[in-house]
Amino acid sequence: MLIAQMTDIHIGFDPAAKPEELNRIRFRKTLDRLIAQPNAIDLLVLTGDLTDHGDKDSFEKTAALLEVIPCPILPMVGNHDSREGLLHAFPDTPTEGGFVHYAHEQDGLRLLMLDTLEDGRHGGAFCTDRRDWLRGQLDAHRDTPTLIFMHHPPVVSGVDWMDPDPDEDWIANFADAIAGHDQILAIHCGHLHRPIQTTFRGVPLGVTASVAPLVSLDLRPVDPDRADNRDLITTEPATYALHRWDGENLVTHYEKTNNWDVLAFYGEHLKPMMKDMFKERQ
Repeated sequence: MLIAQMTDIHIGFDPAAKPEELNRIRFRKTLDRLIAQPNAIDLLVLTGDLTDHGDKDSFEKTAALLEVIPCPILPMVGNHDSREGLLHAFPDTPTEGGFVHYAHEQDGLRLLMLDTLEDGRHGGAFCTDRRDWLRGQLDAHRDTPTLIFMHHPPVVSGVDWMDPDPDEDWIANFADAIAGHDQILAIHCGHLHRPIQTTFRGVPLGVTASVAPLVSLDLRPVDPDRADNRDLITTEPATYALHRWDGENLVTHYEKTNNWDVLAFYGEHLKPMMKDMFKERQ
């Protein structure tokens, strides 16, 4: 099974742009690349910040662009979104207890889509109700390999102005929910607008870079009282992830969507090299 992940699209950041805002252009190009690439996807997960203001118009524009995708789409909310806007554009998205969180099972793999939104807050949220829901989902399916998708990473990345305090209650609630559940293969997030690999409580954690412009890689501390003219947002290429599950192993690939030239192709001239490489596996 091949799961594509896109995150932080931010449609509606500049709705007055003519002829079209940059984020829609980047999103369309990313979708075009996803469709053109040679690997057929089984699911597309959208890990939040689909829009910039959570308005219904931006959600409608996002959903319209996604009509080209031939597989099921699993949307989630980020801190720039609204639950009402997402459910307006994606009315079949499951909810429970007022939160847009749900499970999806396919090909022996269970995906848990979390809701880390708190209205009016930039950072993450994960209250005791959401903690108990996640714990219940994990308790009920201890023998099923599981992926967790969430918008906010519960880790400190070093990008100071985007990071949480590691002692925030929501991170402790999330840690409590996943404790003792060995079926979790990985946690995949968005929000930070950069590709990042780390662990959380011993579980592999990946952050997929954004479709919208990326956050600059600057790991120096930030003084909120002193503007130091550092770069914050860049036009680095839009990125998406492909998570490959073969029934035993999970492997994640990240691909940028800018145009590139092919420097080598598998023609007759490379068959000897290919055969030698495969012989080494024996």
